[in-house]
Amino acid sequence: MKKPIAFFVHHQGRGHAQRTMAVAAEFARDRPVSVLTAGPHLFDGFSRDIEIVTLPNMIGAAVPTPRLYAEPTPPVMHCVPLGLPEMRRTMRTILDHLDAREIGLFVVDVSAEIALLARIASVPAVQIRMHGDRGDIGHLGAYEACVGMLAPFDERLEQDDYPAPLRAKTFYSGGLCTSVDRVPERAEARARLGLDPDREIIVAVTGGGGSGTPYAPLTVAARAAPEALWLTLGPTHREGHETDFANLRELGWVPSVTDYLAAADIIVASAGDNTVHEVARVGGRLIVMPEWRYFGEQARKAEALVRLGAAVQAPQWPGDLQGWRDLLARARGLDGGILRSLYAPDAAARAAGWLEGLTDELWQGAAQDAPAPLRVVATH
Repeated sequence: MKKPIAFFVHHQGRGHAQRTMAVAAEFARDRPVSVLTAGPHLFDGFSRDIEIVTLPNMIGAAVPTPRLYAEPTPPVMHCVPLGLPEMRRTMRTILDHLDAREIGLFVVDVSAEIALLARIASVPAVQIRMHGDRGDIGHLGAYEACVGMLAPFDERLEQDDYPAPLRAKTFYSGGLCTSVDRVPERAEARARLGLDPDREIIVAVTGGGGSGTPYAPLTVAARAAPEALWLTLGPTHREGHETDFANLRELGWVPSVTDYLAAADIIVASAGDNTVHEVARVGGRLIVMPEWRYFGEQARKAEALVRLGAAVQAPQWPGDLQGWRDLLARARGLDGGILRSLYAPDAAARAAGWLEGLTDELWQGAAQDAPAPLRVVATH
């Protein structure tokens, strides 16, 4: 029997779960797969046979005493409040599952502490690589504790400051996009959506991991380019003082994001992993406006995109007409083929193949007659 592979999946937003499903769907059918998450609903409707283990939701859990709350967080960790029964239950549930199922590889998407927990529990782990300023001892310790890292993006997007020894044990799957619907030609997409075939169309899109696209700057954009049709997909964030304009429409969640992206001349988007690769899949001209994320994740990814000439960026959302006009002019000059080259149609399959191959390699010979195992000598 093949060694099982388990995933820890962070439940913030949708991206972690969608990436896990995309990769797990490519595993061999006889590979046992389990998912440990505080957001089991994110996997509703997933067709592959997997075991779902529900973890407590620790977000917002109250520390029981002021004295415990006052204890500083050690630099080697990021989020370890004291006295939480939810945290004890989470760690116990994870350890019990890893032990009971004899997990061969634990894929962590994402948590530095849980990657370290896996190493302490003697379970080989792979951490999903994310952009950002992650040179702190907590991240580096977690990376070093893992048997490898999986980067769901093109190696050209890697940061220059990512240490060479860690880069050597990182597998780059190429740009992984979880959307699989067909990408139509622009004319077809516009006809399907009932949009003007000749008008400039600018689409602003955001995912489910943040508070939404700021709406006020888009009202300025609509004034700056009144001949264009501006469409927003996903949530928007209003401050209450915005003036609406006829060429700016809020569509919210739509059945097919791909159709709207394919219909657009320019796309304004955050720098979330899946969002970027959805735009790359259609070869769009991208204005990337990173959202705030821990450790500057989206800011660093946006830097990499701009460095490659795959996107343009403004230091902040333009608040004046000329600022928007200048930004749009730069976007119109982009070569969409550069961004398109960062998307890999087989990324999920490549990631799955690497994870399965690594698991088999790590455990090769464990279930058959083998020489006496190496002895671990405790030191003090």
